[in-house]
Amino acid sequence: MDNDKLIISVATTGSRTMRSQTPNVPITEEEIAQQVIDSWQAGAAIAHIHVRDVQEVVTCDPERYQKVNDLVRAAGCDVVMNWSTGGGAGVTTDEQRTSPVRLAPEVASFDCGSTNFGGGVFINSPAFLENLASEMNEHLVTPEIEIFDTGMIENARELIDRNLLTPPYWFQFVLGIRGGAPATARELTHMVDSLPAGSLWSVCAIGRHQLPMNLIAMAMGGHVRTGLEDNIYYAYRQLATGNPQLVERLARLAREMGREIASPDEARQMIGVIARRGENGPLP
Repeated sequence: MDNDKLIISVATTGSRTMRSQTPNVPITEEEIAQQVIDSWQAGAAIAHIHVRDVQEVVTCDPERYQKVNDLVRAAGCDVVMNWSTGGGAGVTTDEQRTSPVRLAPEVASFDCGSTNFGGGVFINSPAFLENLASEMNEHLVTPEIEIFDTGMIENARELIDRNLLTPPYWFQFVLGIRGGAPATARELTHMVDSLPAGSLWSVCAIGRHQLPMNLIAMAMGGHVRTGLEDNIYYAYRQLATGNPQLVERLARLAREMGREIASPDEARQMIGVIARRGENGPLP
Protein backbone atom coordinates (compact mmCIF):
# COMPACT_ATOMS: atom_id res chain seq x y z
CA MET A 1 0.00 0.00 0.00
CA ASP A 2 1.39 3.40 -1.05
CA ASN A 3 0.49 5.68 1.86
CA ASP A 4 1.60 8.71 -0.17
CA LYS A 5 -1.48 8.35 -2.37
CA LEU A 6 -3.94 11.19 -1.87
CA ILE A 7 -7.39 10.53 -0.42
CA ILE A 8 -9.90 13.04 -1.77
CA SER A 9 -13.12 13.39 0.22
CA VAL A 10 -16.15 15.22 -1.15
CA ALA A 11 -18.67 16.84 1.18
CA THR A 12 -21.64 17.20 -1.11
CA THR A 13 -24.36 19.02 0.81
CA GLY A 14 -23.71 19.92 4.44
CA SER A 15 -26.31 21.18 6.86
CA ARG A 16 -26.36 24.87 5.94
CA THR A 17 -25.79 25.41 2.21
CA MET A 18 -29.13 26.36 0.66
CA ARG A 19 -30.56 26.64 -2.86
CA SER A 20 -30.88 30.38 -2.28
CA GLN A 21 -27.06 30.49 -2.14
CA THR A 22 -26.43 28.19 -5.09
CA PRO A 23 -28.79 26.22 -7.32
CA ASN A 24 -26.11 23.54 -7.66
CA VAL A 25 -26.17 22.09 -4.14
CA PRO A 26 -27.81 18.64 -4.13
CA ILE A 27 -30.72 18.34 -1.69
CA THR A 28 -32.80 15.26 -2.51
CA GLU A 29 -31.42 11.77 -2.06
CA GLU A 30 -31.38 11.31 -5.84
CA GLU A 31 -29.45 14.54 -6.37
CA ILE A 32 -26.95 13.73 -3.62
CA ALA A 33 -26.38 10.23 -4.97
CA GLN A 34 -25.78 11.50 -8.51
CA GLN A 35 -23.22 14.08 -7.39
CA VAL A 36 -21.51 11.40 -5.27
CA ILE A 37 -21.26 9.14 -8.31
CA ASP A 38 -19.98 11.95 -10.53
CA SER A 39 -17.46 13.01 -7.87
CA TRP A 40 -16.24 9.41 -7.54
CA GLN A 41 -15.67 9.32 -11.29
CA ALA A 42 -13.69 12.56 -10.92
CA GLY A 43 -11.41 11.07 -8.25
CA ALA A 44 -13.15 11.18 -4.86
CA ALA A 45 -12.51 8.12 -2.69
CA ILE A 46 -14.76 9.17 0.21
CA ALA A 47 -18.17 10.86 0.16
CA HIS A 48 -19.23 12.76 3.28
CA ILE A 49 -23.02 12.75 3.38
CA HIS A 50 -25.62 14.96 5.04
CA VAL A 51 -29.30 14.51 4.19
CA ARG A 52 -32.22 16.96 4.18
CA ASP A 53 -35.98 16.77 4.61
CA VAL A 54 -38.57 18.09 2.14
CA GLN A 55 -38.12 21.62 3.53
CA GLU A 56 -34.35 21.42 2.85
CA VAL A 57 -33.70 21.25 6.61
CA VAL A 58 -30.91 18.95 7.80
CA THR A 59 -32.06 15.65 9.26
CA CYS A 60 -30.43 12.52 10.66
CA ASP A 61 -33.16 10.23 9.30
CA PRO A 62 -31.44 6.86 8.81
CA GLU A 63 -33.82 5.95 6.00
CA ARG A 64 -32.70 8.95 3.96
CA TYR A 65 -29.05 8.05 4.50
CA GLN A 66 -29.76 4.48 3.48
CA LYS A 67 -31.57 5.61 0.34
CA VAL A 68 -28.57 7.67 -0.78
CA ASN A 69 -26.35 4.70 -0.03
CA ASP A 70 -28.53 2.29 -2.00
CA LEU A 71 -28.73 4.59 -5.02
CA VAL A 72 -24.95 4.97 -5.09
CA ARG A 73 -24.32 1.23 -4.78
CA ALA A 74 -26.96 0.41 -7.42
CA ALA A 75 -24.93 2.49 -9.88
CA GLY A 76 -21.85 0.31 -9.26
CA CYS A 77 -20.06 3.05 -7.33
CA ASP A 78 -17.70 1.76 -4.61
CA VAL A 79 -16.91 5.13 -3.00
CA VAL A 80 -16.39 5.00 0.77
CA MET A 81 -19.57 6.28 2.41
CA ASN A 82 -19.07 8.62 5.36
CA TRP A 83 -22.34 9.59 7.06
CA SER A 84 -22.52 12.72 9.18
CA THR A 85 -23.51 12.54 12.84
CA GLY A 86 -23.33 16.35 13.10
CA GLY A 87 -26.98 16.93 12.34
CA GLY A 88 -26.67 20.71 12.23
CA ALA A 89 -25.71 22.61 15.36
CA GLY A 90 -28.65 22.58 17.77
CA VAL A 91 -31.12 21.20 15.20
CA THR A 92 -31.20 17.52 16.18
CA THR A 93 -30.94 15.59 19.43
CA ASP A 94 -28.04 13.41 20.50
CA GLU A 95 -30.18 10.31 19.99
CA GLN A 96 -31.13 11.39 16.46
CA ARG A 97 -27.50 12.10 15.66
CA THR A 98 -26.43 8.64 16.84
CA SER A 99 -29.20 6.69 15.07
CA PRO A 100 -27.58 6.43 11.58
CA VAL A 101 -24.55 4.66 13.10
CA ARG A 102 -26.78 1.68 13.93
CA LEU A 103 -27.12 0.99 10.19
CA ALA A 104 -23.35 0.40 10.18
CA PRO A 105 -22.02 2.78 7.53
CA GLU A 106 -18.35 2.30 6.69
CA VAL A 107 -17.39 5.68 8.17
CA ALA A 108 -19.19 8.31 10.24
CA SER A 109 -18.13 11.71 11.49
CA PHE A 110 -17.02 12.06 15.11
CA ASP A 111 -16.96 15.75 16.09
CA CYS A 112 -14.51 15.59 18.97
CA GLY A 113 -15.73 18.41 21.22
CA SER A 114 -17.86 21.53 21.48
CA THR A 115 -17.18 24.86 19.81
CA ASN A 116 -18.76 28.15 18.86
CA PHE A 117 -20.06 27.77 15.32
CA GLY A 118 -20.88 31.05 13.62
CA GLY A 119 -23.70 32.52 15.70
CA GLY A 120 -24.43 29.28 17.55
CA VAL A 121 -22.76 26.62 19.63
CA PHE A 122 -22.00 23.11 18.35
CA ILE A 123 -22.35 20.93 21.42
CA ASN A 124 -20.67 17.54 21.65
CA SER A 125 -20.67 16.69 25.33
CA PRO A 126 -18.32 14.13 26.88
CA ALA A 127 -21.28 11.81 27.51
CA PHE A 128 -22.41 12.07 23.90
CA LEU A 129 -18.91 11.35 22.59
CA GLU A 130 -18.49 8.33 24.87
CA ASN A 131 -21.80 6.89 23.71
CA LEU A 132 -21.13 7.66 20.04
CA ALA A 133 -17.70 6.02 20.20
CA SER A 134 -19.22 2.93 21.83
CA GLU A 135 -21.91 2.70 19.14
CA MET A 136 -19.29 3.04 16.40
CA ASN A 137 -17.19 0.28 17.96
CA GLU A 138 -20.22 -1.99 18.26
CA HIS A 139 -21.22 -1.52 14.62
CA LEU A 140 -17.66 -1.56 13.21
CA VAL A 141 -17.88 2.03 11.96
CA THR A 142 -14.64 3.91 11.33
CA PRO A 143 -14.71 7.32 13.05
CA GLU A 144 -13.62 10.34 11.07
CA ILE A 145 -12.36 12.36 14.03
CA GLU A 146 -13.31 15.94 13.15
CA ILE A 147 -11.18 18.61 14.80
CA PHE A 148 -12.29 22.26 14.92
CA ASP A 149 -9.58 23.45 17.32
CA THR A 150 -6.53 22.05 19.10
CA GLY A 151 -8.39 21.24 22.32
CA MET A 152 -10.35 18.61 20.43
CA ILE A 153 -7.12 16.71 19.75
CA GLU A 154 -6.69 16.41 23.51
CA ASN A 155 -10.28 15.15 23.77
CA ALA A 156 -9.39 12.50 21.20
CA ARG A 157 -6.27 11.50 23.13
CA GLU A 158 -8.34 11.00 26.28
CA LEU A 159 -10.78 8.76 24.39
CA ILE A 160 -7.82 6.86 22.91
CA ASP A 161 -6.40 6.31 26.39
CA ARG A 162 -9.74 4.73 27.35
CA ASN A 163 -9.78 2.53 24.20
CA LEU A 164 -12.95 4.22 22.95
CA LEU A 165 -11.06 5.33 19.83
CA THR A 166 -8.78 2.68 18.35
CA PRO A 167 -6.11 2.78 15.62
CA PRO A 168 -5.66 3.53 12.85
CA TYR A 169 -6.80 7.09 13.57
CA TRP A 170 -8.36 9.16 10.77
CA PHE A 171 -8.50 12.89 11.56
CA GLN A 172 -10.25 15.65 9.59
CA PHE A 173 -9.18 19.21 10.42
CA VAL A 174 -12.04 21.68 9.88
CA LEU A 175 -10.42 25.11 9.58
CA GLY A 176 -11.82 28.59 9.17
CA ILE A 177 -15.12 28.14 11.03
CA ARG A 178 -16.03 31.36 12.87
CA GLY A 179 -15.35 30.29 16.45
CA GLY A 180 -12.82 27.57 15.58
CA ALA A 181 -9.20 27.32 14.50
CA PRO A 182 -8.03 29.68 11.75
CA ALA A 183 -7.23 28.39 8.28
CA THR A 184 -3.49 29.03 8.27
CA ALA A 185 -0.39 26.98 7.54
CA ARG A 186 0.94 27.71 11.03
CA GLU A 187 -2.23 26.38 12.70
CA LEU A 188 -2.27 23.28 10.51
CA THR A 189 1.38 22.51 11.28
CA HIS A 190 0.71 22.81 15.01
CA MET A 191 -2.31 20.50 14.76
CA VAL A 192 -0.42 17.87 12.77
CA ASP A 193 2.44 17.98 15.29
CA SER A 194 -0.10 17.39 18.09
CA LEU A 195 -1.57 14.17 16.66
CA PRO A 196 -0.97 10.69 18.05
CA ALA A 197 1.85 8.90 16.25
CA GLY A 198 0.83 7.20 13.03
CA SER A 199 -2.36 9.19 12.52
CA LEU A 200 -3.65 9.93 9.04
CA TRP A 201 -5.08 13.38 8.54
CA SER A 202 -7.01 15.46 6.06
CA VAL A 203 -7.96 19.12 5.76
CA CYS A 204 -11.12 20.91 4.86
CA ALA A 205 -11.42 24.68 5.07
CA ILE A 206 -14.30 27.07 4.67
CA GLY A 207 -15.00 29.43 1.77
CA ARG A 208 -12.01 31.09 0.13
CA HIS A 209 -9.66 29.11 2.38
CA GLN A 210 -10.68 25.79 0.84
CA LEU A 211 -8.28 25.57 -2.10
CA PRO A 212 -5.17 27.10 -0.44
CA MET A 213 -5.45 24.81 2.59
CA ASN A 214 -6.07 21.79 0.36
CA LEU A 215 -2.86 22.56 -1.51
CA ILE A 216 -0.89 23.04 1.70
CA ALA A 217 -2.20 19.70 2.97
CA MET A 218 -1.16 17.98 -0.25
CA ALA A 219 2.34 19.44 -0.01
CA MET A 220 2.63 18.32 3.64
CA GLY A 221 1.66 14.74 2.82
CA GLY A 222 -1.87 14.95 4.19
CA HIS A 223 -5.22 14.39 2.52
CA VAL A 224 -7.99 16.73 1.40
CA ARG A 225 -11.71 17.42 1.47
CA THR A 226 -13.60 19.62 -0.93
CA GLY A 227 -17.25 20.14 -1.78
CA LEU A 228 -20.21 22.48 -1.61
CA GLU A 229 -20.67 21.88 2.12
CA ASP A 230 -17.54 23.95 2.71
CA ASN A 231 -17.40 26.32 -0.25
CA ILE A 232 -19.89 27.08 -3.03
CA TYR A 233 -17.42 28.92 -5.27
CA TYR A 234 -14.95 27.67 -7.87
CA ALA A 235 -13.28 31.08 -8.20
CA TYR A 236 -13.93 34.63 -7.07
CA ARG A 237 -17.67 35.30 -7.55
CA GLN A 238 -17.93 32.19 -9.75
CA LEU A 239 -20.23 29.52 -8.37
CA ALA A 240 -19.02 25.95 -8.71
CA THR A 241 -21.16 23.98 -11.12
CA GLY A 242 -21.29 21.17 -8.58
CA ASN A 243 -19.14 18.96 -6.41
CA PRO A 244 -17.49 17.08 -9.31
CA GLN A 245 -15.92 20.28 -10.63
CA LEU A 246 -14.20 20.87 -7.28
CA VAL A 247 -12.98 17.26 -7.12
CA GLU A 248 -11.66 17.34 -10.68
CA ARG A 249 -9.51 20.38 -9.90
CA LEU A 250 -7.94 18.76 -6.83
CA ALA A 251 -7.24 15.53 -8.70
CA ARG A 252 -5.56 17.47 -11.50
CA LEU A 253 -3.45 19.57 -9.13
CA ALA A 254 -2.46 16.52 -7.09
CA ARG A 255 -1.13 14.80 -10.19
CA GLU A 256 0.78 17.97 -11.10
CA MET A 257 2.35 17.78 -7.62
CA GLY A 258 3.31 14.14 -8.15
CA ARG A 259 0.71 12.56 -5.87
CA GLU A 260 -1.40 9.76 -7.25
CA ILE A 261 -5.06 9.54 -6.27
CA ALA A 262 -6.14 6.81 -3.87
CA SER A 263 -8.96 4.54 -4.99
CA PRO A 264 -11.84 3.81 -2.59
CA ASP A 265 -10.36 0.41 -1.71
CA GLU A 266 -6.96 1.96 -1.07
CA ALA A 267 -8.63 4.54 1.17
CA ARG A 268 -10.44 1.75 3.03
CA GLN A 269 -7.10 0.11 3.73
CA MET A 270 -5.41 3.34 4.77
CA ILE A 271 -8.02 4.65 7.21
CA GLY A 272 -8.85 1.31 8.81
CA VAL A 273 -12.21 0.34 7.33
CA ILE A 274 -10.87 -3.05 6.22
CA ALA A 275 -9.11 -3.60 9.54
CA ARG A 276 -12.43 -3.15 11.35
CA ARG A 277 -14.76 -4.93 8.95
CA GLY A 278 -12.57 -7.56 7.33
CA GLU A 279 -11.09 -7.91 3.88
CA ASN A 280 -14.30 -9.35 2.45
CA GLY A 281 -16.81 -7.30 4.42
CA PRO A 282 -19.74 -6.29 2.21
CA LEU A 283 -20.25 -2.70 1.22
CA PRO A 284 -23.18 -1.33 3.23
